[in-house]
Amino acid sequence: MGKPIIVEMDLRRAALAALECDDLSAKVQAVDALAAQVRDAQERVGPPVCSDRAQRLVPGHALPGRPAKPELVSPAAVPRRSPASAEGRAALMHAVAHIEFNAINLALDAVWRFADMPDAYYVDWTRVAAEEAHHFQLVSRHLQALGHAYGNFAAHNGLWEMVRKTSDDVTARMALVPRTLEARGLDATPPIQRKLAQAGDHAAVAILDIILRDEVGHVAVGNHWYRWCCNQQGLDPIEHYAALSRRYGAPPLKGPFNLEARARAGFTADELSLLSPNPPAGP
Repeated sequence: MGKPIIVEMDLRRAALAALECDDLSAKVQAVDALAAQVRDAQERVGPPVCSDRAQRLVPGHALPGRPAKPELVSPAAVPRRSPASAEGRAALMHAVAHIEFNAINLALDAVWRFADMPDAYYVDWTRVAAEEAHHFQLVSRHLQALGHAYGNFAAHNGLWEMVRKTSDDVTARMALVPRTLEARGLDATPPIQRKLAQAGDHAAVAILDIILRDEVGHVAVGNHWYRWCCNQQGLDPIEHYAALSRRYGAPPLKGPFNLEARARAGFTADELSLLSPNPPAGP
């Protein structure tokens, strides 16, 4: 029997190296290789055993590694993206590509940054990173078919800002990134698909079908580990979520909500009941 996976390949260090990479193709290849090694090790030796408990890794470069473009601007400065024109559809899909690129990085960050988590946590987020890389590739290829490439339009950095703010607390990270900011994608995707279908871009609709399917699972990973963290600390998940939202300035949630997808992603009936155009508190 071979060595456990974390001993064999130092998963957290490998995730940090992929996160630091600023070349798009190299980052995607690094994530794919990382996920493949995890799958192979699981098949050969069973669940991994983490050998670097409490080891705090230090990045050698600014995080996350990203190409020189797209230009990052404030959310208000990003132009509206109407799919009525070819240029508008390209800008809309570019925004999706940027979300997926950031999602690769946030999954990698979740792996390298937080020590002392169960082995399944690292496996889960490595898998998520690989699926986000696949999404990014799908959208990038569609952008090329529309005559554009990732980096051709301005983008904002809102998702990564919350990653940065929650860098000292894994419970806050799980609460406010996958199950808050990424969960908004569950609500936003169907309306975007309807607009793209009306514009005749059925290839984009099919890509978003894949993304929505997988994102339900990614939000479910966030829900699972948020509740695990709360259970370890004796915290009520709903009450603590409200406190974290206030502490870290999470954006208020606005409907309409995709309640069916949110339920499949692991939100409880009590959590879903708190969702309204102006929710008092809750996920």
